[in-house]
Amino acid sequence: MPPKAGSEREVFVPAELIDMLRGVREWTPDTFVFRSVMGHLYNRNSAGEEWRRIRSAVGFDDEVTPHTFRHTFASNLIASGCDVVTVQRALGHSQPSITLNVYSHLWASAEDKTRAATATFMGEVLASADPVRTPI
Repeated sequence: MPPKAGSEREVFVPAELIDMLRGVREWTPDTFVFRSVMGHLYNRNSAGEEWRRIRSAVGFDDEVTPHTFRHTFASNLIASGCDVVTVQRALGHSQPSITLNVYSHLWASAEDKTRAATATFMGEVLASADPVRTPI
């Protein structure tokens, strides 16, 4: 079963991940990554069952869900400087407001940006000052 209508999206991954996937099995960019051992796409129930098996095998707590990884992915995009529309598209949210409702606390505030810009400016000014004539 393909993804629900309207949720299809292109996911951009680093070349290193593509190399890793190729090392595991035959894979092309148009291939679904997550398939059952029989080659079928997972449905909600079979995916949940497979996740519980994997979680148990690796020793994760019950609180760790596939959604945990989704939040981690979004948080890492934001921490790396991605804007709201980029994160929205990567997550498949229909509107940027949905992304902001969930993740707005992770973006730097205007005050944080102002402090950082001022600190950078101060560092540049102080680095260019002549210490002999300009007491710091």
